[in-house]
Amino acid sequence: MADNIARVFAAAIAADPARPLLTWYDDATGERTELSGATLANWVAKTANLLVDELALSPGDPAGVLLPPHWQTAAVLLGCWSAGLTVRDEPGDVDVLFAAADRVAEADAWPAGDRYALALAPFAAPLREVPAGFADYVVEVRTQGDHFTPSGQGGPTDAALLAEADARATALGISPGDRLLIDATAHPDPRDWLLAPLLRGATVVLTGNPDRSRFPTRATTERTTHTLP
Repeated sequence: MADNIARVFAAAIAADPARPLLTWYDDATGERTELSGATLANWVAKTANLLVDELALSPGDPAGVLLPPHWQTAAVLLGCWSAGLTVRDEPGDVDVLFAAADRVAEADAWPAGDRYALALAPFAAPLREVPAGFADYVVEVRTQGDHFTPSGQGGPTDAALLAEADARATALGISPGDRLLIDATAHPDPRDWLLAPLLRGATVVLTGNPDRSRFPTRATTERTTHTLP
């Protein structure tokens, strides 16, 4: 059983880093963003460098992530796991907090030394107004290095997360090489929309604010092989 998320991510993109790994649709705004494995890996490396080089965090340090399914959320989560951090599920003290702009009011339940807000806007646009006590993730992460070497041991929660994701991949019928169409509102857990596909070497078409009437056409144009139930 895999026990290192950074290695699982690297293996998922190794065969063809240029192939579309994660395609994001927002049916409310009309946004479509396609990331190859190489492009997502660059965002992940920059995030991990922000955590390790800028914030001096170490494996096992806790992080809070108040973000919905989104391609930038994938970068944040994989960056945290690449740095060996523990992403907490419940409110509490954390060393770093990442929050969507519409969830910064929840930050009081997540005391953190460093806080980053995300607009989750098309084209990775920065926030128009940065909330008090926060830095803009997109602005800060762009200045970081493009390469990061994860710890060979992985984080303390990697094995458990990957075991749970493997079980979800089986339950959801995800097969190696699938191209998955996923309703983000139906599968908000990153074990479903992020880790399970990576474990199976599948690629993802992830839709936020979904208009389900568009899914049949999208399945054809994106050449998906399986829609998560």
